[in-house]
Amino acid sequence: MASAPPSTPRQLRLSLWQDPAYLKSDFVGGPSNSLATATLATWPRWHGGCLTLVGPEGVGKTHLAQIWAQEAGAVRLDRLSPDLPAARAGPVVLEDVDQGVDDEALFHLINLAAREGGGLLLTARTAPTAWPAALPDLRSRLNALPVAEIEAPDDLVLEAVLKQLFRQLSIRPPNDVYPYLLRRMP
Repeated sequence: MASAPPSTPRQLRLSLWQDPAYLKSDFVGGPSNSLATATLATWPRWHGGCLTLVGPEGVGKTHLAQIWAQEAGAVRLDRLSPDLPAARAGPVVLEDVDQGVDDEALFHLINLAAREGGGLLLTARTAPTAWPAALPDLRSRLNALPVAEIEAPDDLVLEAVLKQLFRQLSIRPPNDVYPYLLRRMP
């Protein structure tokens, strides 16, 4: 009787990646983001109910926006197809606005933000004054939007983020690893 051919061993792949939780306790504050954090805390007293978080990629705009959304009970809208009826229910977060958004929808969102119970938090890499706008009324509103800038993180913030990431991965490097990494990372 012939024996069955040996089966090829297969490696089991485990999906261990988790989407970030964006918890307030996980946010690393420092001089580079303290002004933005303090300005976010003044909601609902933002001028016109709006605030724009501006800063380079990876500085914590989404993390801060998520924290604010949780605290304010805000709805997150898709910038490519903002749901205006959902925006009428309360505060709204719209991210990466400088990457393209419908002018008319943004105009209405800004107007809705000023009403009682409203609010609009926008995130972008560039200031609203630099965003293209075909509608003259939108241009004037963009020029008047308050801006809270987040600067590139300093070494204190970067080291705290590295420590947090290593902790999440259950890696405990020696303390001299952090200065070594900070000198060599972009």
